[in-house]
Amino acid sequence: MKTLFIAATLSLVSQTSVADINSIDAAANTMNLEALNQISQQSVDYEHAYAQYRIAITANILGQRGVAKRALTDAQATLEAVISREDHAESMTLLAQVYGMQIAYDGAKAQQLSSKAGALLQQAEQLSPDNPRIALVKAMSAFYTPAQYGGGYDKASELASLAIARYQNPCDEICWGHAEAYTWRGLAKQELGQQDAAKQDWQQALTINPDYGWANFLLNPTSTVNASQ
Repeated sequence: MKTLFIAATLSLVSQTSVADINSIDAAANTMNLEALNQISQQSVDYEHAYAQYRIAITANILGQRGVAKRALTDAQATLEAVISREDHAESMTLLAQVYGMQIAYDGAKAQQLSSKAGALLQQAEQLSPDNPRIALVKAMSAFYTPAQYGGGYDKASELASLAIARYQNPCDEICWGHAEAYTWRGLAKQELGQQDAAKQDWQQALTINPDYGWANFLLNPTSTVNASQ
């Protein structure tokens, strides 16, 4: 009886986590800060940090830099606490991305946080070698990193393609990022002068997630969503 109770509890926790992630993504797609804040307040650990991460992105798009910076600080503290208790690849990966966004706000932190982010991604990949979000976060980093420092648009496109391939694997828990991988690859292709291929990637992002506002804006620039993430 006790074993059945524990199994049922773990199943409920897993379902709740999936629901939280899906709810966060749905709110982020429509840039609903109120919904994101509500979900964040009702969530803990990774789900709370992920909601704060999406708040940061949404607030940045809306020009609310103070809100974005506070959300990143909250996400950082939450994820660091999770990692202090357990080796959790998803938390390490998301924290690396949070560090990257913080660097964008304060370049003086670049040297310190970039080394931390790199170490986190390396550790996460050892724990979860086929994790698509690790490749996605690396692609985002490469997009903004000059080629002479190991980044560049070719590298970003390559890493986004790796993420896309990894997203073909079955996933039943933390699964976000598939549409984003196509979107970032499209951005890299655009910078490489491959406009038609970029549009194909953005269209594929919408095939995966029809409500994905950023890809929709890139294909329809007259829409009200600001593409600057």
